Amino acid sequence: MKIWYTPFIAVVFLIVFSCNSKADKKEENSIKTVEKIPELKLTIDSTRISKFYENYPKLDKFKNDVTSLYQKNKSTQLWQDNKGVVEFGNTLFNQYKNLDQEGLKANYPYKDELNSVFENNPAKKLSKEDTDLLLSNLYYYYGEKVGGFDEKTVLSLEWLLPRKKLNYQVLSDSIFKKSTILDDKKRKMFSQYYKLRDALKEYREIEKKGGWKTIETGEEYKSLKVGDSSNVIAQIRERLFVTRDLKEDTKSTVCDTILIKAMKNYELRHGYAPKNTILLEHINDLNIPVSERIKTIIANMERCRWIDPELEKGQKYIEVNIPEFKLYIIEDGKIAFTSAVVVGKAMTKTVVFSGMMSNIVFSPYWNVPPSIIKSEIKPGIARDKNYLQKKNLEWNNGSVRQLPGKNNSLGLVKFLFPNSSNIYLHDTPSKSFFERESRAFSHGCVRVAKPRELAIELLKVDPTWNPARIDKAMHAGKESWYTLKKKVPVYIGYFTAWVDREGNLNFYKDIYQRDESLLKLLTEE
Repeated sequence: MKIWYTPFIAVVFLIVFSCNSKADKKEENSIKTVEKIPELKLTIDSTRISKFYENYPKLDKFKNDVTSLYQKNKSTQLWQDNKGVVEFGNTLFNQYKNLDQEGLKANYPYKDELNSVFENNPAKKLSKEDTDLLLSNLYYYYGEKVGGFDEKTVLSLEWLLPRKKLNYQVLSDSIFKKSTILDDKKRKMFSQYYKLRDALKEYREIEKKGGWKTIETGEEYKSLKVGDSSNVIAQIRERLFVTRDLKEDTKSTVCDTILIKAMKNYELRHGYAPKNTILLEHINDLNIPVSERIKTIIANMERCRWIDPELEKGQKYIEVNIPEFKLYIIEDGKIAFTSAVVVGKAMTKTVVFSGMMSNIVFSPYWNVPPSIIKSEIKPGIARDKNYLQKKNLEWNNGSVRQLPGKNNSLGLVKFLFPNSSNIYLHDTPSKSFFERESRAFSHGCVRVAKPRELAIELLKVDPTWNPARIDKAMHAGKESWYTLKKKVPVYIGYFTAWVDREGNLNFYKDIYQRDESLLKLLTEE
């Protein structure tokens, strides 16, 4: 819907009919005259603005932006004409009232006064000046809410990815350009945000219908497979049907291949390796209430508000989602490569940040961190004078490093994107960890299950580096460096809810327990 907004000048046409009578009473054509009556504009200058904030101190943080806005409009009203609040003002108020659809709470500091503007309550009627100023402050309040937490708060939540900044200049300019805050393209949010918003709507509909029932199992429950019969199976069918993992609820108490297939789909969407049996841990996951799933969606919508949508315009970049334990290469908007990864354990969390991959190191040394030298290497040397040799280690200018080779802790290749946290991607000799569902075992770096394939993918732009040459460099036993001709952005994020490219809503375990603190801040807002 196109919104026509004319807050500055309203023109009223007064039509006056005059008749010219003659002696013979012959009727003449009426002459229409049009008179332009200018609107009496409200003056809202700095003095009036200052007085407003004396009466409404909880809005003081918007004072500078609001003052600048009225100065740009020659100190005249923005949101009203002779008939009252203009359509754009009503649109803004409706968007504010529907903030819950964005996973946010509508807690405007002076909501009673705000409501009175649109309820036409004579007992609470505000002056036209206060009405206009109240709506100007609502405009910036709304922009702040949909823009997400400020940079300081985001940093306190250990989020070091580049923070999208809300451009208030663009926000205020939109008033004068007749744009609308309903236009998602103008708002330019990270695309995942809109997908999660749709998921939020769907799960709230499920909640309105009563959610899903708790699946009751006895203490003797161990697992179910094809051919087994149990009342629990009927409960599982009902539960999977609610979230559309199962297309039809036959009410059958016999486990068949259709149910197992639906359960595998559920397991994939919730971070489990698909199995041919339904375990107790799967039942426990199915029993997580819809209200908790909604909270998870809301928390991740807020994280999406921090992501600059420009990120998605990159021709080629690497993304790692820590709770998913997955790495992707995105090229021209499509997934070009994927690999399982191992991330930092709870005590040595992988940092949420970004960098530019610049080098690939084949047959790398591993420079042992000082903390490990102190806690492990030195005590090992004290116990066994041949400790370094047995571990393939050597002293190097006062530090310790592990020699290249298949048993090197970094494996046969590492991928560097310089950063203050000394985080990088690398191979590992401990391949068994990739077979586990939960893969938080490292000291903070990201171990890649398919390092050779990752190197091939990154070097395909250089014809001199074919797979055979890559294999030779990886097994050379001598460290060598390759500098990428074009650096590749790397983004390490933390999302416990994510809608994939097939439209499936995925949930992952909150391995670093970060959702709760984020939701607490959202509740306080």
